Amino acid sequence: MKKIIAIVSLILSAWTISAQETFPEDTLKKSFSLNDYLIFGVEYGASLSRMQFNPSKTQGNLFVPHTFGVYAVKYGKLFDGSPNFGLKGGVRYSHEGYQFKMNKETGITPTLEGAEKAIIDIVEVPLMAHFHADGLHFKFMVDLGIYGGYRLGIERIGEYVREEIEHDFLEWDYRLDYGITGGVGFGLVFDPIEFHVNAGVRYSWGSLYRADYLSPDFYRFAYPLDFMLTTGVYFQITKRNGKTKGQIRREAYDQVYNPKTNGDFNGQGR
Repeated sequence: MKKIIAIVSLILSAWTISAQETFPEDTLKKSFSLNDYLIFGVEYGASLSRMQFNPSKTQGNLFVPHTFGVYAVKYGKLFDGSPNFGLKGGVRYSHEGYQFKMNKETGITPTLEGAEKAIIDIVEVPLMAHFHADGLHFKFMVDLGIYGGYRLGIERIGEYVREEIEHDFLEWDYRLDYGITGGVGFGLVFDPIEFHVNAGVRYSWGSLYRADYLSPDFYRFAYPLDFMLTTGVYFQITKRNGKTKGQIRREAYDQVYNPKTNGDFNGQGR
C-alpha cells in the first residue's frame, strides 16, 4: 500500500512540475497585452428612419441603403487606468426621412407638403466615446457621443407634391442638424486588419422645420430617429498588442543606463 501511495505521489508531483513548466503563470498573464493604438477604416451599410412628429402622424419605417462613413479610433486608458476606453470620430454620409401609412381608423394617409414619403441626405461629423472589451482575435464595442451635420438635399415623394418643391428645401426648413449618436458592435481582429459590424442609432435634436411655420400659436416639430447597420474594415496604424518599438527602446536604454532596475546590483549581475 505504501508503495502504491509513493508511486501515485511521484506521478502527481511530476505532472504538477510539467504543468508549471508548460503553462507558467507569468506567460498566461502576458500572452495578450493591449496597447494604446490607432486604427483607421471605412464602414458601409443601410439605415432605417422614422420621425417623432408633434402632432403625431401614422407612419412606418423608411429603409434607405448607402450609409457610408470614414472613421479613426484612438484607443487609450481612461484616467491612466482602465484600458477599455477610446475615442471614435469621423465623417458619415447617411439619410433621414419619413414614410406615412394609412390611418386604419380614418382611412386617411397623412402628408407633409403633399409628400407621403421623403428622403433627406445628410453629411455629419460624429464624435463618440468608445468602450471596448478585447480578446486576442475579437472585440466587443459600445459607442456614445454627439454629432453635428448638414442636410444636403431632400426628395419628396407623393401624388400631391408640387413639382417646384420636389427636390428643394423650403424657407422654413432647417438644414443644420445635431444630436446624440451611438451603438454597439462586434469586431474580428487579424492583425493588422479588423472587421467590424456595428448597429447604431442617431437621435436628432434639430427639427426638420421652424416650429411656428404654420401658426405662431401652435408649434409643430419633427425630430429624426434613425437606426443604422454597417460593416467595416479597419487598418491598424500602430501596434495593437505586445511590446511596441518605444517600449523595446526604453527597455534597452534601461538595461544600459539603469541596470539596477533590471535585477543587477552595483552594475554586477547577481
